[in-house]
Amino acid sequence: MKEIRIHGRGGQGAVTAAVLLAEAAFYDGLFAQAFPSFGSERMGAPVQSFCRVSDNRIRSRDQVYTPDYLIIQDYTLLGAVDVLQGLKGDGLCLIDSENPPEEFKLKTEARVVTIPATSIAREILGRPIQNTTLVGALAGATGLISVDAIKRSVTEKFPGPVGEKNAQAVQKAYDLMKGGR
Repeated sequence: MKEIRIHGRGGQGAVTAAVLLAEAAFYDGLFAQAFPSFGSERMGAPVQSFCRVSDNRIRSRDQVYTPDYLIIQDYTLLGAVDVLQGLKGDGLCLIDSENPPEEFKLKTEARVVTIPATSIAREILGRPIQNTTLVGALAGATGLISVDAIKRSVTEKFPGPVGEKNAQAVQKAYDLMKGGR
């Protein structure tokens, strides 16, 4: 089983990202679950969501405390929240940033990668909503879920031109990660 924790801010689509990952895993023939962690958050407040993906049935229903993969939608959370807590040493921390991973000086044995997801979203979608872009990047960086399954989940969630543009953003992010960035 692989566990994913997504850190974002209210309104960035962290919950939707987890759902898209879980649906894509289902399309790939895997078992999955996605769920949020909510309190009295408001727009812009730190939020997190979770996703589990496995070849077998998933019986755990608790939060993800030791993730294999992290998605950080807003790098300013790195100083505000202990986003690295529990990250496995052989895991991955994916950060939306134009800066190289070394600039963050994160104290972790896990692999840290960055992708300009917000810039990709602005370019393709015309808006800085980068959750689908980051889902595509995770697929490219890990191979956990196929890019075709993610594009399918995105186009089913957002039918029409919006979904098609999001699928393009997914593909671009996937290709950047597969290219070794």
